[in-house]
Amino acid sequence: MSTPGLRERGQRPTGVALLLHGGRARSHEPATRANLTYLRMVPFARDLARYGRRHGLLVAQLSYRYRGWNAPDLDPVTDTRWALDRLRDKHGELPVVLVGHSMGGRAALHAADDPDVLGVCALAPWTEPGEPVAQLAGKSLLMAHGDRERWTDPRLSYDYAVRAKAVTDDVCRFEVHGDGHAMLRRAPEWTRLVRSFVLGRLDYEPMPGWIANAVREPSPRGLRVPLSLEGAAG
Repeated sequence: MSTPGLRERGQRPTGVALLLHGGRARSHEPATRANLTYLRMVPFARDLARYGRRHGLLVAQLSYRYRGWNAPDLDPVTDTRWALDRLRDKHGELPVVLVGHSMGGRAALHAADDPDVLGVCALAPWTEPGEPVAQLAGKSLLMAHGDRERWTDPRLSYDYAVRAKAVTDDVCRFEVHGDGHAMLRRAPEWTRLVRSFVLGRLDYEPMPGWIANAVREPSPRGLRVPLSLEGAAG
């Protein structure tokens, strides 16, 4: 039987960023670190390790057992919970921020009920109508979606954010104009967005004003915030 894998960057941690990659709707092919979906998260892991090291941030990147979501089994959610338990057993109870892309964003949203999870950063998340939001009560949620998206539906992530706002006030959503699912055209801004949210939510650094202001904005403005060059660049 396949087993998930977990790569860790950091020592003597005081907080954790757990990165979750994308996949397919159905597949029992083994997921490997050579898959493009896994490699897409490596730049985020490296950036978080670079900027979070001095704070004690542990960056953990999960590789699932299988490439598919595989409903009703929800294999990536099971693997995410495995990773959270393993990190807890190894390092004790530490605050965690989940960072997921595409299917990984969906897995992160489902696993947000873990008691150590403080927040979820969902990048171009795959969401479906009517997905649960109750598990986000008391958590922070940041979503971001490109307007040239061809794989996951930005309208559904917006709908999810609206419903999540009913259970937690700490929700914002950014629209990345000119970029698509691969997050390549504006890669530095995606990276800065993730770093700013993770370090801010773990109280390593002040939450940047452009994120805090988006959280304070009422719907729909706070859920359709253009990711600006001034805010997320640099």
